[in-house]
Amino acid sequence: MRNAFLAEGADVVVTSDPRAVVDSSAVVVPGVGAFGKAMQNLMERKLVEPVKACIRGGKPFLGICLGLQLLFSESNEGGSFEGFDLLAGSVRRLDVDLKVPHIGWNQIEKQQDCPELDGVPDSSFFYFVHSYHVVPDDAAIVATRTEYGVRFVSAIKKDNVFASQFHPERSGGVGLRVIRNFMRLAKAG
Repeated sequence: MRNAFLAEGADVVVTSDPRAVVDSSAVVVPGVGAFGKAMQNLMERKLVEPVKACIRGGKPFLGICLGLQLLFSESNEGGSFEGFDLLAGSVRRLDVDLKVPHIGWNQIEKQQDCPELDGVPDSSFFYFVHSYHVVPDDAAIVATRTEYGVRFVSAIKKDNVFASQFHPERSGGVGLRVIRNFMRLAKAG
């Protein structure tokens, strides 16, 4: 993730310092791993409240994969765990007759226009690695959907928050376009 932002000219700080998060101009929460363990690590490092404060304060926020899932109320991955609860809804295991985890390239279907997807054609292919997906209570926040045995939410957009189940940093030119668009919004904010 860091290298993709650096390649696009971003000033990147990878940190576990709550003050650095608060002082940032934008926040990116990437993620690969288990929901419960990630929440535990973020709480131990006292990062949950600073990230939530940045989002509530209007800073541009980009969540990738687990960074998307953590925004929601709860997850049933490996038990029952509370998330940031900034978006109402849950995180559930992909219940499909296909191989899980879902790994590889798949298409997005745009559900709304949002600046993070400017210049990204509908039906573009992005790279996915996940076993769980978000189920938002509010359909109005759905930015994209993807078909993988079931039609699931692959990105959301609400105010200053854009988050995707796919990995833009591993998705070639269209993924770099998402990163560039996010950087443009962060500089404008």
